[in-house]
Amino acid sequence: MQHTRRMILKGMLGAASAAISPWHAALAQNASLHMRKIPSTEEKLPLVGLGTWITFNVGRDQKLLDECAAVMAAFFKAGGQLIDSSPMYGSSQPTVGYGLKKLGYPPSLFSSEKVWQSSADAGLDQMEQSRVDWGVPRFDLMQVHNLASWEKHLDQLLAMKADGKLRYLGVTTSHGRRHDDLERIMTTQPIDFVQFTYNVADRKPEQRLLPIAQERGIGAIINRPFRRGQLIRHFRRHDLPKWVSETGASSWAQFLLKFIISHPAINCAIPATTRTDHVQENLAAATGVMPDQAMRERMIQYIRDL
Repeated sequence: MQHTRRMILKGMLGAASAAISPWHAALAQNASLHMRKIPSTEEKLPLVGLGTWITFNVGRDQKLLDECAAVMAAFFKAGGQLIDSSPMYGSSQPTVGYGLKKLGYPPSLFSSEKVWQSSADAGLDQMEQSRVDWGVPRFDLMQVHNLASWEKHLDQLLAMKADGKLRYLGVTTSHGRRHDDLERIMTTQPIDFVQFTYNVADRKPEQRLLPIAQERGIGAIINRPFRRGQLIRHFRRHDLPKWVSETGASSWAQFLLKFIISHPAINCAIPATTRTDHVQENLAAATGVMPDQAMRERMIQYIRDL
């Protein structure tokens, strides 16, 4: 109950502040989001998407469902496209479906889902239920969640893609786990996307995963960009660098996102939020100036020195 009240309060504060949010003004001034090509097709995606882990697990609470729909509305209004979910995320999938229906199924949606089962047959059933929950004719991207029985599911996904039942396929992991397995899949399997954790405090993917993604033409989606807000809570105790405007950021959240999405191998970072002002702030990180390699090194050094 305490968690629910906190979520309601956050949603109320977010809705109240959205109308005067500086991020809303920034997006209005520069509505064009930076986009990057999906390597396997050259279709473009905005560099910031929307995750749903924890934040969209609201059950049947009507107020919270409407708040999630408001977050989605702000996301699409700001130019966002990719929404990512999983059957592992509680009621997040029907919550996404509720929002999409309420918003009239925005045509710009890039639907990103996961399969999370031990058997191939159960995986097919799960993917169909996910499709029903979202209310979409097919998914743009289906990923094997945390590499669970990935060999079985990749065979299914390849067949589904060939039949036109999905557009892209991939695999995921998080929290820095199973990078060796991920690397093996990336170098041997015909996948379109890979998803893993990467941020200024979790830079191990720079060693192998991101270079392989570039070499093999695999799109990279980044989860846990803020470590569930831990990084923002930690760094906001410190001042932003005096030269922050040179990065194109004006807050710690944007500083952290700018660092991630400025890497040329990355297609999309997927922060999750319960607040409309935060989704506007996140999307605004994909506008304006983007750090070059020299600036990225400067950002890393600033973080090291804190």
